Amino acid sequence: MGPLKGLRVIELAGIGPGPFCAMLLADMGADVVRVDRTEASDLGVPMDKRYDINGRNRRSVSLDLKAAAGRDAVKRLIAGADVLIEGFRPGVAERLGLGPADCHALNPRLVYGRMTGFGQTGPMSQAAGHDLNYIALTGALHAIGPAGGKPVPPLNLVGDYGGGALYLAMGLLAALHERTQSGRGQVVDAAMVDGAASLASIFYGMTASGRWSAQRGENLLDGGAPFYDTYETADGKYVSIGALEAKFFAEMAERIGLDKRFVKGQYDRKLWPEMRAEMTRLLRGKTRDEWCTLLEGSDACFAPVLSIAEAPQHPHARARQAFVDVSGVLQPGPAPRFDRSTPEPVRPAPATGAHTDEVLAEAGFSADEIAALHAAGAAKRA
Repeated sequence: MGPLKGLRVIELAGIGPGPFCAMLLADMGADVVRVDRTEASDLGVPMDKRYDINGRNRRSVSLDLKAAAGRDAVKRLIAGADVLIEGFRPGVAERLGLGPADCHALNPRLVYGRMTGFGQTGPMSQAAGHDLNYIALTGALHAIGPAGGKPVPPLNLVGDYGGGALYLAMGLLAALHERTQSGRGQVVDAAMVDGAASLASIFYGMTASGRWSAQRGENLLDGGAPFYDTYETADGKYVSIGALEAKFFAEMAERIGLDKRFVKGQYDRKLWPEMRAEMTRLLRGKTRDEWCTLLEGSDACFAPVLSIAEAPQHPHARARQAFVDVSGVLQPGPAPRFDRSTPEPVRPAPATGAHTDEVLAEAGFSADEIAALHAAGAAKRA
């Protein structure tokens, strides 16, 4: 069983980092109950549940938070939970009567997780935004992109998932640990602007020390160094070279046929333009698979640039069973791994309201109470 077996989590349906955080907890064995809306959702484009990977491994109840009976039902669920996750704008949960004070009055041990872009306080806290806007405020977006080009969105990995979901998950687990000492729950204010800035800590240190240029494409880790970049191959595909250390660079240079004078002058920036041109020429001389044969598994710090379709088929991914097939949909498996606490097999995302009656009954609702909620439109089944 997963290491979080026995942990009870209520997730108020949202998009992006909230569901991903809930997925991480559910993957580790937590019993996550997602409270879905009863009306048609505006939370992104409707998707067949088989493909909603972030929605996997939990149960779904469908309750109307705009109706008093629906809110009261959620409160009864919260009363028996360890964790609540909500991703509303600041103040919305309070207006629904589901804010921290309301919930802690019912359950003082509840860890109340709040996921926002700009945080619960500050002049931007009420503004709408998305991942790109949040990381734009942190300096992270400014640093990503080609030399002489504009900042490039790094998908929504830095804000939503790295700076948001992962920091919320860490905060929830930290608060649960603290609860073992205090016996009390608390609020976790996870803001993507805070998390994304934290992810960029090393670059703030390098900037302060004068070792990081504000110009994109001029630094060691942003493609500025020819030995830390991607290169096109003869078949129009790409490979990555990350040979930062001298011994790794020397091995890479020998294997691809790069002149030894570049090895001696690896960190001589005056040589970088010529070094890049020569590496570009050499690496374009073979196909991606040919380079894999010559370089993969060596200390050249090399890997092919795989597409999302290709990555699950790589021998390393196959050997580690890094991807799992769930109802015909190949997807990343739970991470990280434990030597004793093995999570149960991954389950696909449930249909909205698939577990409404089951979860309500577990929370102590009688059959008549459940029927009344349905009759009033405050609850729905799948």
